[in-house]
Amino acid sequence: MTDRNRLYTGAAIGLVAAAALGFGAARLTQSPPPTPDPTEAAAPSKPSNTVAMTQQALSASQITVAPAASGELDAAILASATVEATPDAEAVLTARAPGTVSRIMVRIGDPVRAGQTLALVESRDASQIAADRSAASARVTLAARQLERERGLLAQGVTPRADYESAQANLAVAQADARRASAAAGAARVSGDGRSVAVVSPVAGRVTNAGANLGQFVAAETELFRVADPRRLQITASVPPADAGRVREGDRVELTTTDGHTIEGRVRSATGVVDPQSRTATVVVTPTAGGSTLAPGQLVQARILASGGAAKSGVMVPQDAVQTLGSDSVVFVRTGQGFRAQRVQIGSRSGGMVAITGGLAAGTQIAITNAFLLKAEIEKESAE
Repeated sequence: MTDRNRLYTGAAIGLVAAAALGFGAARLTQSPPPTPDPTEAAAPSKPSNTVAMTQQALSASQITVAPAASGELDAAILASATVEATPDAEAVLTARAPGTVSRIMVRIGDPVRAGQTLALVESRDASQIAADRSAASARVTLAARQLERERGLLAQGVTPRADYESAQANLAVAQADARRASAAAGAARVSGDGRSVAVVSPVAGRVTNAGANLGQFVAAETELFRVADPRRLQITASVPPADAGRVREGDRVELTTTDGHTIEGRVRSATGVVDPQSRTATVVVTPTAGGSTLAPGQLVQARILASGGAAKSGVMVPQDAVQTLGSDSVVFVRTGQGFRAQRVQIGSRSGGMVAITGGLAAGTQIAITNAFLLKAEIEKESAE
């Protein structure tokens, strides 16, 4: 190696050594990077427990708001019930004699009054009944004349008293036959011309069924119309035998329709006997308010607050009102802007109701139906 090469090599080594010393000094003199706080990285943002909702959105989602009720869990009996017309507010109209339907005056839905004729049935039996009535009336007239003649003869001493008494008996028999024939004609509703029997409604109301057709031949006692008064209703609830003994007359009842409306009622009576077919006891409930929204044949849910054997007072809410957020049971309390999830402590459950043992006061407005939609909205916000 020449002296020049040695010189170049030494210069290169010196430059490398100087660069290394400068880099090491820079590393030693700079401040260390800040250490990240592990608590800040692990702590997520706290999810909101409120849902904003306008009145229009509330109506569109069909969320029902009602106050939490105070009650006794063991006293609540949940039963399926059917709306019916009262026994004196519904009538089944039949043909009183066989014949042909000759005239129809009403159709389904028409209002009728008590004593109104709905149809006429032309019948041979009607003619026979009318003839019997006329014959009986004629015999009464004849017997009355014979009695009058015997009375005159007896007064003149021409005829014995036995003939007069016999004429009296004949008149009494004729009058009895006339009353029987007249009653038969009235029961059959024979028309004035003696050709037809009338189908007459004994109650006021509306025609709910019309099975008669013009020109149709019908047998006696064939149902032609059904009339009911929709304003006079009763609800029959089927109660389990174990709970039937706790129901008392006058107990308060909450009736819930399929669209979520609640109607107040009272227990009118209870049979106290278990039906061998359905294995349930029948309780008759009379609506005290809101009965105009019910219709015969409608199905409702009855919550009977039985006064017999009650226990465990507290706040009662429907089971659908209680939702689970994480590990907490919550109900959604109505606020000015929407709803707030409020943690509650729940007790026992019975008949679709939940006893709230803590966290909720009676009378608080909460969501009782479709509350799961509010839960889903909070979970969606937390996921986002």
